[in-house]
Amino acid sequence: MHSKLIYVIFATVLLMAGILIAICLAESVPNGAGLAHAQFNGMRVGGDGAARLEHIGGLAFAFQALLLLLIVCLSALGVAEERRSPQLWAYMGGTLLFSLFVWWQMYSGHQAFLETGVTSYFMGFPVATAWQVYGTWLGAIPLIILYSVGFRKFIFTDEDEMKYEALLEKIAKETEQ
Repeated sequence: MHSKLIYVIFATVLLMAGILIAICLAESVPNGAGLAHAQFNGMRVGGDGAARLEHIGGLAFAFQALLLLLIVCLSALGVAEERRSPQLWAYMGGTLLFSLFVWWQMYSGHQAFLETGVTSYFMGFPVATAWQVYGTWLGAIPLIILYSVGFRKFIFTDEDEMKYEALLEKIAKETEQ
């Protein structure tokens, strides 16, 4: 049984590796690791955020987008191939789009702050950070719902359970002999 999903996962991982190599080879930024804090020994100050992202910001965005795709693909890989219905793929596609939306909000919110120096706040955090704190968890909920609600349909059906019980009985009989 050959699954096209394996090829998508392989291509995604290769692209991610290529992006990591490109990030490693990108031009260094002066004080990219931060500067010594003026008041607290051992603490570092970040420095110019826009300069740090100048050469790798787009690559970092693409890497995270591919990581989200990989998470969805690996989740789909956990479903038997014969149960990967159009309904499942539509749900997984929606999950990916939602996760990408959350990631875009984080990234664009941070970029807007870097450009303007002004930020709005949401529930005690700057907007980009709020998307990271609340949105990251929110982005995982669709996969949790799929696993919980769709467990008997996609993961472990009644037929699977009967086969498992039969296997346990067979093993029990073999060990009694």
